[in-house]
Amino acid sequence: MKYHNKKVLITGASSGIGEAIAYAFAKEGAFLILAARNIEELERVKCNCIGAEHVVTTFLDISDHDKVFTKMELLINEFGPIDVLVNNAGISQRSLAINTYFEVEKQMIDVNLLGTIAVTKGLLPTMITHGKAEIVVISSIMGKLGGPLRSAYAASKHGLHGFFDTLRAEHYKDGLKVLIVCPGYIKTNISINALTGTGKPQATMDEATGKGYSPEYIANKILKALKQNREEIVVAKGRERMGVVLKRFFPGLLSWIIRKAKTV
Repeated sequence: MKYHNKKVLITGASSGIGEAIAYAFAKEGAFLILAARNIEELERVKCNCIGAEHVVTTFLDISDHDKVFTKMELLINEFGPIDVLVNNAGISQRSLAINTYFEVEKQMIDVNLLGTIAVTKGLLPTMITHGKAEIVVISSIMGKLGGPLRSAYAASKHGLHGFFDTLRAEHYKDGLKVLIVCPGYIKTNISINALTGTGKPQATMDEATGKGYSPEYIANKILKALKQNREEIVVAKGRERMGVVLKRFFPGLLSWIIRKAKTV
């Protein structure tokens, strides 16, 4: 198994896609370091990581950037260089731009973009020195296009593509591999926890999210893509996947379709 005893750090590992990725790597016999804000849920996930070489849980709030760098240094000192970093932690949005407080937009960027960059940069020097390291970035279809009620979320995900496409090019000679994952609707609590314009959670499941792929489905796709040395994958159903194609080849048509989308 490719990842047997490889040290794999997963952010946002307490639920959803992060949890499913933890189980997928556990089956590979990986050494798992599970990070999130909810330690109780992390311990639950840890108990279910059947097959893992070893599992460690640690508190991590990626919006606290200074503490992120300190935590990454502590992890390196304790466990050595990380072989695989899965940047999964993040939050979503459900509000029109005009109705969204700037503080909410700043929070979206602080978590989804700058928090992910902070985790990565905290580990990057030792990953490069160690050689043959891999980074997985959980972006979104919204990292490829924009849609109503997702302005700040889309901005944060677009930023991930710019940063990590560049990072891949800069460190290709060092053996660093970067996989950007663009999910469509995945059946997780992301819409329940999504922030409204005032910063409060939406607290309801979107219909489309409830009908999305399972987290286990996308986790298996990610493992397969890593083993195939892919640089980017889109994991989405027909209409969502078609949106990416239209953005590339028929942007005017996509704009017309998006304008017809519900905004309430």
